[in-house]
Amino acid sequence: MNKVKNKKPNIVRILTKSIMIILGGLIAAYGLEAVLIPNEVSDGGVTGLSIVGSKLFELPLGVLIGILNIPFVWLGYKQIGKSFAIYSVVGIVSLAVGTVLMHHILPIIEGDTLLVTVVGGIILGFGMGLALRNGGALDGIDMLAVLLSKKLPFGTSDLILFLNLFVFIVVSTVFGLQGAFLSGIAYFIASKVIHIVEEGLSGSKTFKIITLEPEVMVETIRDRLGRSATYNEAYGGYTREKFIEVTCVINRLEESKMKEIIQEIDPGAFVTVYDVAEVKGGNFRKRDIH
Repeated sequence: MNKVKNKKPNIVRILTKSIMIILGGLIAAYGLEAVLIPNEVSDGGVTGLSIVGSKLFELPLGVLIGILNIPFVWLGYKQIGKSFAIYSVVGIVSLAVGTVLMHHILPIIEGDTLLVTVVGGIILGFGMGLALRNGGALDGIDMLAVLLSKKLPFGTSDLILFLNLFVFIVVSTVFGLQGAFLSGIAYFIASKVIHIVEEGLSGSKTFKIITLEPEVMVETIRDRLGRSATYNEAYGGYTREKFIEVTCVINRLEESKMKEIIQEIDPGAFVTVYDVAEVKGGNFRKRDIH
């Protein structure tokens, strides 16, 4: 069986992804600096903690975003892969630089507090979703949740919610109880927008792939994602031709890499993707991505 040869990276694709991630970071920075923060509303995750630290210690928000995300980028590198970590660095740096450049420069959007919260959540979610859609991340708390879900009997989404509840308690010490509630609303709205933009942010994904290269597909998925897959026989309803269907379950952060693998091995493969609410048992563990 011939193994798929490593191809040279597509420079145009890499540049396109990087530009979209940078754009996502700048959009998210605008949502923070021009909408949410001036109206005493925060975000969740590492960004929320950075906003609190910036208020308490009078440090530039961008500096704290960069520093606090360092351990999470390392987690992303170990648990998800090198390319994801690099793209995440690009996104986090663009978010950090964006907050510095836009601080006290952009016109502040003011108005009804709830309306401002909704608008800010939409802008923030769009920026973060754009980054995730292109293989990067702007906040490290999701990476921590993915790691903890492997060690604890809880789903990733449950852990994200729990971690952010802690963040919003911290936020309440600076913005007050009302600010914490509004921050929770903004985060909720942002998460829904991220889901729409990124198409399936929460939970795991099941890929069903009908391909002419099933053995190469399974071997490559195992080597690059550290995921096992199963074979099933499938028959064409009209031709009765026999096919091999490959089924593999991955977490949401691996979807972009999985699509790249399929495109590289068999661009004509028939692929269906399902959202998975919960995964238990088996060998659903994560290895390093090469």
